Amino acid sequence: MSAPALLFVCLGNICRSPLAEAAFRAEAAAAGLEALADSAGTAGYHIGEPPDPRAIRTAARFGIDISGYRGRQAAAADFTRFTHIFALDHANLAGLQRIAPPGHAAHLGLLLDCVAGMEGRAVADPYYGDEAGFLETWAEVSLAAKTLVSQLKA
Repeated sequence: MSAPALLFVCLGNICRSPLAEAAFRAEAAAAGLEALADSAGTAGYHIGEPPDPRAIRTAARFGIDISGYRGRQAAAADFTRFTHIFALDHANLAGLQRIAPPGHAAHLGLLLDCVAGMEGRAVADPYYGDEAGFLETWAEVSLAAKTLVSQLKA
């Protein structure tokens, strides 16, 4: 079996999805799980741009440098490149469903659906708030990352 490939998707790919990618990469590395991880946005607002400075600072608090990440837009080709595509909220899940090619094999769902008791919830969007919102987002994506790594290793 080939290594799992996970894509984390929010709207602009500068806050939630890069943090989810970073949390998953860190958990996978710590667990010795070989996996590909990336992030994208459903909108093209920040293509080529680094993550929000608050996201960069939040990841750095946990020893992770995401300053080299760059925003990109999700595309239909992602449904063949990735085995799992996780939207960080319902609106982005709907956006992904609109671009998904018929018959794709990727698992598509909400990120928090993998966490018992958090099914159906969106990851907190910190964009319009302060640093505390980014820490809340980090807590949610980190919990999801731990759960995903555990599930993928099983």
